[in-house]
Amino acid sequence: MDTDVQSFAVANLRRRPLAVEIGGFVAGFDPATTSPYLNYATPVPGARPTGGDVTALIAAFRERGLKPRLEFAPDAAPAVEPALRNAGFATEAVHEYMACTPTTLMSPPLGERSAATPGVETPHTDEDYAAIDAALSEAFAGVFASSPEGAARLRRTQDNGGAVRFVRAPDGGCAGAASCSAPAVGTSELAGVGTRPAYRGRGIAASVTAALSEAVFARGARSVWLEYSGEGSRRVYERVGFRPRGTRLYLALEG
Repeated sequence: MDTDVQSFAVANLRRRPLAVEIGGFVAGFDPATTSPYLNYATPVPGARPTGGDVTALIAAFRERGLKPRLEFAPDAAPAVEPALRNAGFATEAVHEYMACTPTTLMSPPLGERSAATPGVETPHTDEDYAAIDAALSEAFAGVFASSPEGAARLRRTQDNGGAVRFVRAPDGGCAGAASCSAPAVGTSELAGVGTRPAYRGRGIAASVTAALSEAVFARGARSVWLEYSGEGSRRVYERVGFRPRGTRLYLALEG
C-alpha cells in the first residue's frame, strides 16, 4: 500500500498548476497561494537522491519564496529521508494513514439510512463552494483563511474528476464537508474532513467520508486513503471501513 500511496502522491502533484521534476522528486506548486500545504514535493517510489538533487530541489522552492517541504511514505523510498536530513530537513509531522476498499466500505444503501443520518450533497453553485470553504476554515480553527481561491480550488476538484461532498446546515450554509482527489494509479486521497464545532457529534464526518468513498469507487478506484489526526477521528473512519495501512512523513527546511 505504501507504494500505491506514494505513486498517487507523485501523480497528484504532477496535476498541479505548475509541476517541476528534479532528480527523483516531483514538486507541485500553486501560484495562487504561498501555503506550504499546497506547495510541496514528494519523491518517486524507490528514489535515491544525491546531495546535488536535494540542493536543486531546495533552490526550486527558494526561487519562488517558498519553504522547502516534502510529504511522502518513507517505506516507499527509504533512501530519501537520510538524504534530506543530511541537508538540514527536520520532522514537521508524522501521520498515520488508513485505506478503504469497496469490500471494506461499511455504508448502508441510501434507501436504508435512517432519518437521523445527515443528508450528503454535491455542491453546484458558487455559494455552495464558498460556504464549504468557510466551514472548513472554521473547522480547522483558521489554519487557512477562507477565500475565493479556496472555493475555486474546491470547484476544480469536483470538475476535474475528484469529488466534493457536504452536509448543509439549517441556515443553508455548510455544516461539514470533505473532498477526494481524482483517482490515479487506482487510488484516491480523501482529505479535509471537517465539521464546524456547532455541528459535531452528529455523524457528519462519517456520512461525508462514506459518500466520497462511494463516489470514487464508482469511478473505478480500487481504494481510498486518508490521514487521521487522533483516536477520535480514527474511530470514525474505522466505522466507515478504513483500516490502518502505514505512515507518511512530513519534512521541512526552516530558515
